Amino acid sequence: EEWRELGPVPKELREEIWNRFKLATSNINKRQQDHFEGLKEDQKQNLELKTALCEKAEIIASTEGDDRDWNALSKEMENLQVEWKSIGFASKKENQRIYDRFRAACDTFYNAKRDYYSNFKKVMQDNLDKKMALCEQAEALKDSQDWKKTTDQLIGLQKKWKEIGPVARKQSDAVWKRFRAACDAFFENKSKHFSNVEESYDDNLKKKLELIEEINNYKPDNKATENLEAFKDFQQRWNEIGYVPLKEKERVQAAYRHAIDVKFSDIRSSENENKLVRFRKHIKDLQTSTKGDRGIKVERDKLLQKFRQLEQDIALWENNKGFFAKSKNADSIINDIDKKISKTREELVQIEEKIKLIDKQYE
Repeated sequence: EEWRELGPVPKELREEIWNRFKLATSNINKRQQDHFEGLKEDQKQNLELKTALCEKAEIIASTEGDDRDWNALSKEMENLQVEWKSIGFASKKENQRIYDRFRAACDTFYNAKRDYYSNFKKVMQDNLDKKMALCEQAEALKDSQDWKKTTDQLIGLQKKWKEIGPVARKQSDAVWKRFRAACDAFFENKSKHFSNVEESYDDNLKKKLELIEEINNYKPDNKATENLEAFKDFQQRWNEIGYVPLKEKERVQAAYRHAIDVKFSDIRSSENENKLVRFRKHIKDLQTSTKGDRGIKVERDKLLQKFRQLEQDIALWENNKGFFAKSKNADSIINDIDKKISKTREELVQIEEKIKLIDKQYE
């Protein structure tokens, strides 16, 4: 513009000076064009780099699942932000758009992180409340002497404990020690109890062996009543003696039965015979009653039904013994089951005799 405002120069110098000026301005325009072409290329490259960072940030922001490693993901996001700042601008029309895209991905991630930790604190508090409740339940059971039931209950509480999620680190050790202390208190008491029980089992074994020896040395009296009284006394004293070690139970029980059978076989046979006599009379009464043969048939069916039920009971008890045998200190339970089985087998024999008696009546 200054060139145009200046006046003319001598004609002979006009072309020379114009060419000189034109060359200078052309060089400036060329440098300016080259500069902005290079700037445009840089902005294009910056846009590509920032687009790649947006894609990485969006992948991090879209990561799902409660098992996300928030610390590692946060570190990755921070690294992307540092790298973003090291990259120059994109073109004017693209720069704001690409920035908004990157900022949106970052906001999505940090909002999710904030929500997670806010919810995580609530979850850990809920977990703490649940574990405190288990502590209270365990403490209520720690002095119990119902060894089998309480053992099962505490094992159940321990299983529930493992299913509950984590609590805050500063509270984790304290609540675990409280729960563990209650469980340990019960199992220590249980161990002491059964240690004493095992000692008493040995004493009971000694008493039963002495009683068996006394039975073997007994000399039957000529009077049946005296023998019956002695028989009842031996039975009562035997039943009053507690449990013996499981490994000795069968041996000592067999020895007792043998001693009783040798010394009091007549009395036992007589007892069974008396029962059959009474049952025979009952059958005859049915025959002469209005019920007649129908009543006897009903009686036989009842006996047969009871016989089958008792067989099922024995099978069930035998099966249960297999389960209890795997449990520690299950001697008392197994002894009870064996007594039931032994008594039930004797009852089966008596029922069988009664059924045979009915069948013999109608041969």
